[in-house]
Amino acid sequence: MRIIFMGTPEFAIPSLEILLANNIEITSAVTVPDKPSGRGQQISQSAVKKFAVHRGLDVLQPDSLKDPAFAEACRKLRPDLMVVVAFRILPPSIYTIPRLGAFNLHASLLPKYRGAAPINRAIMAGERESGVTTFFLGERVDTGGIILQARTPIGEDMTAGELHDTLAEIGAEIVLHTARRIEQGKVVPKPQDDASASGAPKIFKEECRINWTQSFDVVHNFIRGLSPSPCAYTFHQGTMLRTFRSRKSDAAHSQRPGAILECERRLIVAASGGAIELLELQQEGRKRLDVAEFLKGYRMKAGEFLE
Repeated sequence: MRIIFMGTPEFAIPSLEILLANNIEITSAVTVPDKPSGRGQQISQSAVKKFAVHRGLDVLQPDSLKDPAFAEACRKLRPDLMVVVAFRILPPSIYTIPRLGAFNLHASLLPKYRGAAPINRAIMAGERESGVTTFFLGERVDTGGIILQARTPIGEDMTAGELHDTLAEIGAEIVLHTARRIEQGKVVPKPQDDASASGAPKIFKEECRINWTQSFDVVHNFIRGLSPSPCAYTFHQGTMLRTFRSRKSDAAHSQRPGAILECERRLIVAASGGAIELLELQQEGRKRLDVAEFLKGYRMKAGEFLE
């Protein structure tokens, strides 16, 4: 079976790797164009391109997915199937090329959390379970017929980064099984129930500021759901502090939300209905540190506020 693989970030690597490990022919890896990145504006390559080049795969990097030249390049590869993992939205002129169709791996249990940030949004919502779904591509994003799903629990303190890594590995197995079933003609896609659908829109920086007036459960889920990226943040006397890890505290208090309750060896902050212990932080322009190291070099006092 000849497959065109499409993906961009690290999340896609285990899926591409497992297909290669099982001797499935990857005719080309399609990813985003190289682009300037960082302070020095050095040209950077996507994770998929780096991996594909290392494995000696042909790489396509179209500027526009609607470019007729890109469609022609795909047709010339004579693919049986397209596998899409964390890539861009494909037009019908592309996903209809393979004789067996095209499927996508999505990091949620569809129809829940359709959209660009399913991992973050699930944890932010306090979900206890997540998973992955493969589905056939269609005109409406993330709505195609479901092929396979796999589930995994979300721990109380699990971050989005940790769930990301778990789902990438689970997803790779599902991608392989999906490709095999399609090749064998054993797939009967299940329609999604739109009435049960929920969205997972992209997260922007302005959404990532902690609101300490919310309940301590919500604040904890917010911090871990945005860790490590795009990352929740708060301010202490005008200084931005990025927060990567937290846990719910049993510290009793009568302070208003945002008050620093303890800041010697531990950093505990009041929230509505309880308190949050911050475990990893980063002062703007400095390194990410565990709280003990952070407090050695950053001054704050109990009774002051995070805002």
